[in-house]
Amino acid sequence: MKTLFSLLLLCLVGATAPALAKTPGEVEVGGTLREATMQGLSGPSRKLSEFRGKPLVINVWASWCGPCRAEMGSLERLARRGGKKFAVIGISTDDYPEAARAFLHQYRTSFSHFIDSRLFLENMLGADRLPLTLLIDAQGRVLGKYYGAKDWDSPEALEVIGKSFRIKL
Repeated sequence: MKTLFSLLLLCLVGATAPALAKTPGEVEVGGTLREATMQGLSGPSRKLSEFRGKPLVINVWASWCGPCRAEMGSLERLARRGGKKFAVIGISTDDYPEAARAFLHQYRTSFSHFIDSRLFLENMLGADRLPLTLLIDAQGRVLGKYYGAKDWDSPEALEVIGKSFRIKL
């Protein structure tokens, strides 16, 4: 009976332990993003490598995600502030482009958005929870990953971005 109890306890503990596995093919902080063709959502499709040459902020979102909605306005303000210093793009993980386009229509963002219906980008970026924002250097190296909604145009966020990209904001 004691063995059965121990086995049951072990199963329960194992079921509640946090997952330590990364998403399949995830590029971790310090790694370089692989090439990917991104399906256009608010414009034409583009290759990820087309954004090399200057720093990049990538935001991974979904139309059904409340925290994604909460931070979208600050990402728009950040994109405007970045100007020629860095680019901001969005990657939707929605299954249906219509839902993602409705989201974009509501939030009226000016930066480019793409949709990841095949989960390639979601897995490569490590988007096992949303929203996820990544800071990428001009050579495509991942400098930082930030999960959860943030105020991306706050003084604290601008300081992190400025230090990461070695620019003055």
